[in-house]
Amino acid sequence: MALITQAPRGTQDVLPENSYKWQYVEQTALSIARDFGFHEIRTPVFEHTNLFQRSVGETTDVVQKEMYTFEDKGGRSITLRPEGTAGAARAVLEHGLLAGALPVKVSYVTSCYRYEKSQKGRYREFHQFGVECFGASAPQADAETISLAMMILGGLGLSNVALHINSIGCPSCRARYHEALHTYFEARKADLCGTCLSRLERNPMRILDCKSPVCHGIAAEAPVMLDYLCDDCAEHFASVKECLDAAGIQYVVDTHIVRGLDYYTRTVFELVSDQGLVVAGGGRYDGLVSELGGAAQPGLGFAMGIERLLMVMEEQGARFPEAPVCDLYLVSMGQAAAKRCFALATALREGGATVECDIVGRSLKAQMKYADKLGARYTVVVGDNELETGRAQLKDMTSGSTEEVPLDEGLYSILRQKLLDRELAGVADLFGSVAEFV
Repeated sequence: MALITQAPRGTQDVLPENSYKWQYVEQTALSIARDFGFHEIRTPVFEHTNLFQRSVGETTDVVQKEMYTFEDKGGRSITLRPEGTAGAARAVLEHGLLAGALPVKVSYVTSCYRYEKSQKGRYREFHQFGVECFGASAPQADAETISLAMMILGGLGLSNVALHINSIGCPSCRARYHEALHTYFEARKADLCGTCLSRLERNPMRILDCKSPVCHGIAAEAPVMLDYLCDDCAEHFASVKECLDAAGIQYVVDTHIVRGLDYYTRTVFELVSDQGLVVAGGGRYDGLVSELGGAAQPGLGFAMGIERLLMVMEEQGARFPEAPVCDLYLVSMGQAAAKRCFALATALREGGATVECDIVGRSLKAQMKYADKLGARYTVVVGDNELETGRAQLKDMTSGSTEEVPLDEGLYSILRQKLLDRELAGVADLFGSVAEFV
């Protein structure tokens, strides 16, 4: 029978054989962020459309071309979130978090939605880890945020990732820059795409972010923002670089970074793999809170795409933890043994062991084959004789060795010790390989 449908284009299923890698990335990022004082926030998958129009910017590709927007049954315009910052800022404002101790630091793992061409590492439904910091204006906050992003990537085993930084100024100095850009692009308007022609009058800086090869080539020779920074913005950027220098964080000043969203001000940055893929990016957005109706507060943050991050980790051969496997499979022969195995599995699971037993009525041979397919570390066969004696043989499925064990709480102690010995042996092997490499 044919399937009635398949997953929509630009989406993907994360199957059990890979989901543990996602969990590893997410938990590592959230844990390191907590060390910096960032705590998790969760916001709705959809928001009122005007939130993104005001924050992301009506002249951006995201708002003009990529948002999933629809009218709900109440006639309200609703949009699936295309990024995480706007929703986090809205939540922080709505719940009055800025009235408490500052800065407010939040982190999140979230799904986002953009209607764009699907390609390697880029999907229409994609996932991000991100952080947002509200109420910190000092250059040290910029450096700390960058340091956090780099520490997460390092914690995941990524190497050969370069930090690119730039400053795109504030509204004051950006006005002069816009005039220079307008003059530059006006002289070349005959070659601009239709979208960039509309941007020329409304926001010429968005032309720098155009994906058209022709517009991209023209933008490569355009004036750069660093030449138009006001004194305050220039001093801020210089201080950010000094903080990075003091921490020994290497960087490249990249004048072509503008980021794709209108809320950015001053510091912007990207972390770029040796394959040229941006695995994380962010910056400062000091006008976002007031744009959303709150009292003016500085803000900054970053996001990293989990799909792309996993892809780069695979390409670089980053070390993932072992896939979770079944610690013990209880093989039963007969109804009485099946009931005893179920009760024993329940007790062992309560202790934290990963235990499975037969729930489909397989034969002894079929159960052993299934245990092997699961990659079970140990098995115990329980039949009438084992029920009578209260003891059974624990089999190591790797070495084939066996050991008599009790069919009571004593089994948990034995299993736990064996699993601990395995774990310690794995750590010793790891240190041995590292020592040999060094």
